[in-house]
Amino acid sequence: MGTRDDSDEAYVVGLCSKVLGEAALTQHKFDWLLGDPGTSGRQAKLPVDAYWPGHQLVVEYRELQHGQSMPHFDKPDRLTVSGVHRGEQRALYDARRDAEIPAHGLRLVVVRPANLDADSRGRLRRSTASDLAALKKILAHDSDEDRVTDTFRTWLLAEGWTPIDPTDRCTNLEAIRGQERLICEAKGRTSEKDTDADIAYGQLLRRMTSQDPRIRYALVVPSSSVKVAERVPAHVRKLLRIDVYEVTDDDRVRQLTG
Repeated sequence: MGTRDDSDEAYVVGLCSKVLGEAALTQHKFDWLLGDPGTSGRQAKLPVDAYWPGHQLVVEYRELQHGQSMPHFDKPDRLTVSGVHRGEQRALYDARRDAEIPAHGLRLVVVRPANLDADSRGRLRRSTASDLAALKKILAHDSDEDRVTDTFRTWLLAEGWTPIDPTDRCTNLEAIRGQERLICEAKGRTSEKDTDADIAYGQLLRRMTSQDPRIRYALVVPSSSVKVAERVPAHVRKLLRIDVYEVTDDDRVRQLTG
């Protein structure tokens, strides 16, 4: 009998952690994600397969039993606290995760065996190179602003920063490192580079509510917007404690100098 540590789920989570550059919290439980009440009226917390707090991301690896009727897993002759058999309860709880996780501001990605190199029974062949390439695409964001933000978040983690809930809910990203705090505004590729850069600077200015010198501000832009971001003179950016970071097309981060 295999253990969770050598399961396909653990294999997928490990590859995702490699892509994201952050260790996962496995079988994590949130206070707001609850199962149905049992006979005592108590509602147990439902675990998620993996949670990356720095990326505000949850990944669920759903094997074949999550989408097909399988008596071995469903146990149709035994009712759960939900009043249905295990297979129906699994579908009910999956739907609850699908609704509640995004509703609480987290990104949810569902990975299935068919997304990776799997046999007809849904067991992964563990073709690491091809599975890793597939997961990079699955975990990629829809917009370039998301790409820029997520790449910069991964870079911050590697540099010893800890992403935290932003003080201003409109802030793309906020992080702390010791006594330092960094408040970030990110922009993706756009046909309105000048306008977007002006808006980004304005958004950072509105967030300068503290004179604490340990707080700095970051404008994070793709390579295509570097020139317009640098139109604000370096001495002005220095006075305002604003640093400009470039995220290249191949997802590298570079802090621009003076």
